[in-house]
Amino acid sequence: MERKELYRKVTEWFSANMEIAETELHYDSPFHLLIAVILSAQCTDKRVNMHTPLIFGRFPAPEDLAAASFEEVDELIKSISFPNNKARHLIGMAQKLVSDFGSEVPSEPDLLETLPGVGRKTANVIASVIYDKPVIAVDTHVFRVSRRMGLSDGSNVEAVERDLTAGFAPELRPKAHHWLILHGRYVCTARKPKCQECGLCEFCREYILNNVKI
Repeated sequence: MERKELYRKVTEWFSANMEIAETELHYDSPFHLLIAVILSAQCTDKRVNMHTPLIFGRFPAPEDLAAASFEEVDELIKSISFPNNKARHLIGMAQKLVSDFGSEVPSEPDLLETLPGVGRKTANVIASVIYDKPVIAVDTHVFRVSRRMGLSDGSNVEAVERDLTAGFAPELRPKAHHWLILHGRYVCTARKPKCQECGLCEFCREYILNNVKI
């Protein structure tokens, strides 16, 4: 199957079967989503959501977090992966928001990437979720599902992002990011993917290769 046709079929299937596709991180402002996404690196959304109500209550605005001590932030996130690094990143991120962006979360990925603790994936998540920018964040789920299905042959995150950006229409990219994440999280899992429950298997490259009868 040609890749253009594959993207068409994938888009049709997700549009019909996953009408609601959105982040599972809880948040009540762009600033708080930025905190949650930074905390979610190598950590589950479920665990992050267990801690963010207290964090959001303590730091309702960038100024509050910018003035916090390392010890205070570290204590609040100590059961989340890599708390020391994340505490430093959160404080630095808030300080830069205050000093450089008037305490507002910028909308452009390039500007977001100037914030401590914000890489390309995090920047694209914020830009797409909050500002509906036509970008796709590639995390481990998106990377795995894209390569298994044949949406990309990219060997790194940047290459997969380029393929997905070319394959999905601009207005679909923010939603496509969540389609692939949720599918990878609950169906096309890293170990023991649930192929028998998957409505995409008929045009999934890896499934076809592993199940073709000669």
